[in-house]
Amino acid sequence: MPATKNLCAQIPTDLHQRVCEAREQSGLTTAQYITNLLIEYYEMKKNGGNQVMANNNSTRTMAFQIGEDLFQRIKAHLERETQRTGKKLTQREFVLGLIEEALAAAQQQSHREVGVGPCEAGSEDGSPQPQEEGDPAALSA
Repeated sequence: MPATKNLCAQIPTDLHQRVCEAREQSGLTTAQYITNLLIEYYEMKKNGGNQVMANNNSTRTMAFQIGEDLFQRIKAHLERETQRTGKKLTQREFVLGLIEEALAAAQQQSHREVGVGPCEAGSEDGSPQPQEEGDPAALSA
């Protein structure tokens, strides 16, 4: 572990609040969060003001706005999960987990549908779809 030294500064109250909220959402300690901010700042400054992505641009940022009600529901869920598991669940971990689950489910669904043409697909209950005699698809089969 590299040697460390204390850094203390008086900052405006509103900035302090923003930093505390962002640090809390990240799930990092204050020391880790401030260290990451400073490293990111100096990397960006070294790069002419452009944000540097970790791991040779292998990460991307997704940002979106949500309603206050949904935000509060998510926040309450994160708090419940943190209490239930004893490990802090961050917004990032939560959203990434949901995205991974949705993509895995979509991929499984896609694999099930591969090779099944529209006339071969079953109905919603899984039974074969009936073909009418006048249906061109039924005649060509």
